Amino acid sequence: MTPPSSGYDDRVSKHRAPRRKALPATRVAFAALALGLTVVVGGTAAAVLPQLVTGSASADQSAATRDATPSALETATIEPPAPAATPDAPALQADVSSQPDPAVPAASGEGRRIVFSQSDQRVWLVAGDGTVERTYLVSGSRFDNLDPGSYRVQSKTRDATAFDASGTMEYFVRFATGYSEPIGFHSVPRDNAGRLEQTKAQLGTPLSAGCVRQWKNDAVALWEFAPVGTPVVVTA
Repeated sequence: MTPPSSGYDDRVSKHRAPRRKALPATRVAFAALALGLTVVVGGTAAAVLPQLVTGSASADQSAATRDATPSALETATIEPPAPAATPDAPALQADVSSQPDPAVPAASGEGRRIVFSQSDQRVWLVAGDGTVERTYLVSGSRFDNLDPGSYRVQSKTRDATAFDASGTMEYFVRFATGYSEPIGFHSVPRDNAGRLEQTKAQLGTPLSAGCVRQWKNDAVALWEFAPVGTPVVVTA
């Protein structure tokens, strides 16, 4: 008995069977060669891809980009620009720092002494050979209660109280007497709440009731410079 036909699919299968033949050796070799060329061309395309991205058409630049290390490329990319030069700043700083301190007032005595200029509101600590060891701004009396002339350090008090008990001061170096109270050099007073009675920026302006106010580090320097008997010269 003849087996029944498998239909359309069976016919297709039988029709294609004879076409499944092995490729000749020459065609296999040609296909391998073509595949090899495709790999080379693909490699070349990958090599020139960075060149296409950067828009360069030079083969030398392509080789340089391919040979560069990633770190070198990143460094070249993120390196910040050099800061702009500011030629005016050094000149301004030089002008400020080159300002000399005022000279000791003329006719202010000789030898080791303290000189206080009421018009300049400034003190000079002068060594025995005439050199200035220190000079700084102060705040003297806002009243006319200290005459120009020559004085001497009379006494020293490390911690003192204002004559009206309104506050305290440190490093009091007494050298004269006003209408009724002693006059001396001392630190800027503090009121009874502990607040300074003036700022450092206000030095150079008469603000006291008779004494000579100094910033604390200057008050310490004068305290150490002037033993009892040290000459004090006050100029107008």
